[in-house]
Amino acid sequence: MKWQQVRELFPDQYILLSVRDYIEQEDKKIVTEVEPIRVIDAKDANKAFFNVEPGNLVYHTGNEASFMASR
Repeated sequence: MKWQQVRELFPDQYILLSVRDYIEQEDKKIVTEVEPIRVIDAKDANKAFFNVEPGNLVYHTGNEASFMASR
């Protein structure tokens, strides 16, 4: 699923996502496909962010931009 689709389905929420595909540009990974796992309550978002399993991430749908991560 593309990020814009996730934003439309889950407006203004923290979401636990599974990364399904990404591209590499220079020293960055840019996520291109995700799968929503579940909504995260705002009060639990910080804890979820720091305890996320490899291959997953927590992100807020208020962010228009897609995800980037350093290698």
